[in-house]
Amino acid sequence: MPNQQPTAESVPTAQGMPMLGLGTWQNTDPDQCADSVATALDAGYRHVDTAQAYDNEEDVGRGIEQADVDREDVFLATKVWIDNLAGDDVIETTEESLEKLGVDYVDLLYVHWPARTYDPEDTLPAFAELKDRGLIERIGVSNFEPRHVDRAREVLDEPVFADQVEMHPLLPQEELREYAEETGLELVAYSPLARGAVFDNDVISAIAADNGVSEAQVSLAWLREKGVTAIPKATSEDHIIDNWGSLSLDLDDEEIERIDAVDERDRRVDPGFAPDWE
Repeated sequence: MPNQQPTAESVPTAQGMPMLGLGTWQNTDPDQCADSVATALDAGYRHVDTAQAYDNEEDVGRGIEQADVDREDVFLATKVWIDNLAGDDVIETTEESLEKLGVDYVDLLYVHWPARTYDPEDTLPAFAELKDRGLIERIGVSNFEPRHVDRAREVLDEPVFADQVEMHPLLPQEELREYAEETGLELVAYSPLARGAVFDNDVISAIAADNGVSEAQVSLAWLREKGVTAIPKATSEDHIIDNWGSLSLDLDDEEIERIDAVDERDRRVDPGFAPDWE
């Protein structure tokens, strides 16, 4: 049942990463993007996720500057796009990302996909160099299967901190979660509401009604119970605040089991350059 309203200080963390963040994919209206970031931070969020491919890093940076929150208190992540993964390009485009964001470093830098110009032996040493220079705090990967993470770990002396993947009750990623638990890898869920499909699932809707909350809150609380950080995209203040309210929802064992038993499967992100999913 919902408890008291969460605060920034009460947000659970995974190795220092707040377990609920603001996603900004497709948030390309400059003022709306900046305002949504500022709104989220002022509401208590301390984790903001963007990417070179989102074409909004400058607006995300403006939102951070607008908010009444110190930069050091924000866990900021961005991603290097698949055309920029040659070693020299990683360095150059990350420096450009920092300039757009208006920051000296990011807390987490991801390889966006293991695709196109990605070459572990060329790409990953550039990430390590950025970390050595203090321009990034942690190295992450995105849309990696366990075999890709294993290869990255063979190349890197630095740890791979997190893997950002599509994950929600309709794509629960059981094998990847088991791998992450065994290896100490953090998982970050994008599209944690299945692009709205969770609102049409009878099990999730019933649990939401029983608790007097939204389907979004149920899905986000379920991910948190699985030890997964979620970064739902939201632009309106109402959705930003509703997602934040998921931190006050504690699902009981029976509710979690009912969600676990949902047999509907729905992968929403599967571009032509995606890996062969296991």
